[in-house]
Amino acid sequence: MTRQALHEGWTLRAVEGPQVPAEVAGRAVPATVPGCVHTDLLAAGLIPDPYFDDNETALAWIGRTDWVYETTFAHEPGGDDRVDLVCAGLDTVATLTLNGAEVGRTENMHRGHRFDVRSRLVAGSNTLAVRFDSAYRYAEAQRDRLGDRPNAYPEPFPFIRKMACNFGWDWGPTLVTAGIWQEIGLHAWSTARLAVVRPLVTVEAGDGRVELHVEVERAGDAPLTVRASVAGVAAEATIPPGERTAVLALTVRHPALWWPRGYGEQPLHPLEVTLHDADAHPLDTWSRRIGFRSVRLDTAPDAHGTPFALHVNDTPVFVRGVNWIPDDAFPTRITRDRLAHRFRQAADANVNLLRVWGGGRYESDDFYDLADELGLLVQQDFLFACAAYPEEEPLRAEVAAEAAEQVVRLAPHPSLVLWTGNNENIWGWHDWDWQEPLAGRTWGRGYYLELLPRIVGELDPTRPYWPGSPWSGSEEIHPNDPAHGTTHIWDVWNTDDYTKYREYVPRFVAEFGYQAPPAYATLRRALSDEPLAPDSPGMAHHQKAIDGDAKLRRGLDAHLPAPGDFDDWHWLTQLNQARAIRLAVEHFRSHRDVCAGTIVWQLNDCWPVTSWSAVDGDGRRKPLWYALRRAYADRLLTVQPRGGGLALVAVNDGPGPWRATASVTRLTLAGEPRAKATLELDVPAYGKVELALPAELARPEEARRELLVAEAGDPAERALWFFAEDRDAHWPPARYDAVVEPVDGGQRVRVTARTVLRDVTIFPDRLDPAAEVDEALVTLLPGESATFTVISGAPLDPAALTARPVLRCVNDVVAD
Repeated sequence: MTRQALHEGWTLRAVEGPQVPAEVAGRAVPATVPGCVHTDLLAAGLIPDPYFDDNETALAWIGRTDWVYETTFAHEPGGDDRVDLVCAGLDTVATLTLNGAEVGRTENMHRGHRFDVRSRLVAGSNTLAVRFDSAYRYAEAQRDRLGDRPNAYPEPFPFIRKMACNFGWDWGPTLVTAGIWQEIGLHAWSTARLAVVRPLVTVEAGDGRVELHVEVERAGDAPLTVRASVAGVAAEATIPPGERTAVLALTVRHPALWWPRGYGEQPLHPLEVTLHDADAHPLDTWSRRIGFRSVRLDTAPDAHGTPFALHVNDTPVFVRGVNWIPDDAFPTRITRDRLAHRFRQAADANVNLLRVWGGGRYESDDFYDLADELGLLVQQDFLFACAAYPEEEPLRAEVAAEAAEQVVRLAPHPSLVLWTGNNENIWGWHDWDWQEPLAGRTWGRGYYLELLPRIVGELDPTRPYWPGSPWSGSEEIHPNDPAHGTTHIWDVWNTDDYTKYREYVPRFVAEFGYQAPPAYATLRRALSDEPLAPDSPGMAHHQKAIDGDAKLRRGLDAHLPAPGDFDDWHWLTQLNQARAIRLAVEHFRSHRDVCAGTIVWQLNDCWPVTSWSAVDGDGRRKPLWYALRRAYADRLLTVQPRGGGLALVAVNDGPGPWRATASVTRLTLAGEPRAKATLELDVPAYGKVELALPAELARPEEARRELLVAEAGDPAERALWFFAEDRDAHWPPARYDAVVEPVDGGQRVRVTARTVLRDVTIFPDRLDPAAEVDEALVTLLPGESATFTVISGAPLDPAALTARPVLRCVNDVVAD
């Protein structure tokens, strides 16, 4: 097997059309492969940055234009039986011609294609062209042919197998891409090649077992030999003439198990497979790293309903998850280093699972490799989201082919623990007024409850499959019933205050979220608004949620006073987002005997936008990230309302018991104690303890002037409870001393409170866009100090670093 990459010398041009601007029409520009039209036009200086201001709108013509990529390459014919043109990913409706002759067509971004081109190649120079027809035109033609389907957005994405969020979402731009978005090249081979290698990895009685399914493609009928090895164990099988498959079994005695992060190590073992001809000459090779672990879902009905509990290596894992969307609207800009940074941000926030959401893509090999290395579990949706999807041909065949290819591709990865059929589509059929307009037409049920479970069951029975998110486990039960299976909680963001999270005690929460704008430096890079305002043109364009700003204001009104200016609005909306999600996570974790996991919407963004993310589109951490790190900590101390009073709940997601004496004090805002108690904590590994607080602690004398402080352990875990909303509390004006001193790579800021300071946070990106701080949302009682380490390339002005709008606390907005 020899491989020749075809990534050089490409040009791009638009096919003529009235929508094509004059400066682009008739012009060929250099193209990067892998890549896409938008990034090539941007590199050529022919379009403005789609992420800035409202440029996205002016670039809508790109998605309605046909495009041609073309290159020439040298080829010298050899004695190979076959030469295949192998396309790992074409986006999306493509016609390929080699030396003027058509060699293939595609209409699915989510799968690869292979075309036999040996007879079309010539000695010397060859010309390869790939024409991409408008994704809009294709999808709209399918819609017209099959009949429209209900959809959360007025776009035709259900009618084409393409990344749905390219067509815009309530957090994403409408940038309908086209291009050679994954590797392309020639593969020359003789006799046979490895067409499919599918390892099924299990653990039985402590032994690791690999059941290796191999399929070959033949150019002749000679006998073949397959050899495989892993962790010092080898196996071999013969494929007789005319046959194409073999199954090899490899058993590794008592291997070190692969564990999720926080539960153990992540040993990985190279699995090597080679194909040989009858003379033992190697024909093809395949290699991946695998990890030995078992995974199952506990869904056996109990007294609370139907659980949804993930077990790895027969150990229940409380999921501390985040939803993942594509990290860029243009996937080829997402490097392994960028993914590694994002994954480290997730792990540093104590996350143990990433859910790859169904409106994006099946992620890259780098994504799953990094997850394997870090012990980050992955839940992978099949790619259906927020719409009714037709099940007629050719879409059904494309869905089946894409699903089979991706299940096989991802089978080696121990991090992948769950396949999910869709995002919100079964829920949509029940609750979003779909049934009347569908009038009996297909909407995707056959995919989620028949086709996809059959494919997973046949190709990878080692992993559980769940038909949807949300899904109750039965068509007889409402798909979003919190007592059964997985649930999404969106009434809080859409219609209710975030304290309503406490009304839910779900089995597993797969989506819930609250919005806030991105970092200030991110806004200033992307928007030219002068001045910035919540409703200035660029801010308004980068708020994609329906009535998003009104919902942000509703959330503020319930807890905080009206912001005085944009800086206050920016600070308070970010603070409110952090508080909403921290309240929700702590509440759900405090019920871990019923609730087995939470997946926050969302970790990341794909561009600069007001959204539900913890990390914004420029990769900057919002205050939510710091709140999530605390709420997802292995040891969580939290005060929760219970039965008309208050309880101290200690949650332990560590492998050993947590024993400590907890002190709980009711204080005035001036720091004067009013009541105090001590409680003994003995929390088992992966468990919780709930202790009712005495009435003298739970009932304040002056709700607006008091708080509750609970501390336990060394170093101390601290939990706070405020008896009044910030808008009603009698906060004193903020008084503090701040000392700034240089440290390696930045500065250390020590803040000493002279009054109570609520949620002290420093925003160094306002002084240096590259600056970061290690801590945020710190509440200090009078006399207490906190240290913040600011990392920046150059020293920042100490006076600016320790005053508003860089250093903020609640007091500076709501002081009595």
